[in-house]
Amino acid sequence: MEYDIPLIIEGYRKGLFLMADDDDDEDGLSSLGWYSSTARTLIPLDERFRYPKSLKRVLNQNRFSPAINRDFAGVVEGCADRQSTWISRELKQIYLALHRAGWAHSFETWQNDTLAGGILGIAIGGIFIGESMFFRIPDGSKVAMVKLVEHLRDRNFLLFDAQMMNPHLARFGAYDIGNDEYQHLLHKALHQPCSFI
Repeated sequence: MEYDIPLIIEGYRKGLFLMADDDDDEDGLSSLGWYSSTARTLIPLDERFRYPKSLKRVLNQNRFSPAINRDFAGVVEGCADRQSTWISRELKQIYLALHRAGWAHSFETWQNDTLAGGILGIAIGGIFIGESMFFRIPDGSKVAMVKLVEHLRDRNFLLFDAQMMNPHLARFGAYDIGNDEYQHLLHKALHQPCSFI
């Protein structure tokens, strides 16, 4: 199936995000829709970013190697592999199409030749929109989060949009802002010339 990539990116540029219900029909299709939120969760890219001391020990042990787009399809599958998921079969195909077009990326951690964890997201200008994350080896996704923040800082990104808050993100200093403030920061970030890779 062909997807209108510019139209999809325009949706993200407006501050919307795609989600599907978790009930694929017999053809593997589900109801896809654009969503927004009155509060938006951001991962700080400044001194507000934090992580547990136990994770510092893991990082110092260099148990994981970071990589970008080494196994994009594997990260998409890992993010969708849960009992209840909003990443439908069709949405997987959309992410793969966005990846082929250079918009969607996976930031991964590896333990030797095993994919330990990863974060799936879309980079537009100076914003990285985190769609989902997963791990197969404990601490794999946490290390990916720390290394991704370092990568975004190095690349002069302005925003790391995590969309919706959860306890896991709160441990990294994630915070919510209102939609008006988000739209202001989004406009600024979209005009920041950044390259994810």
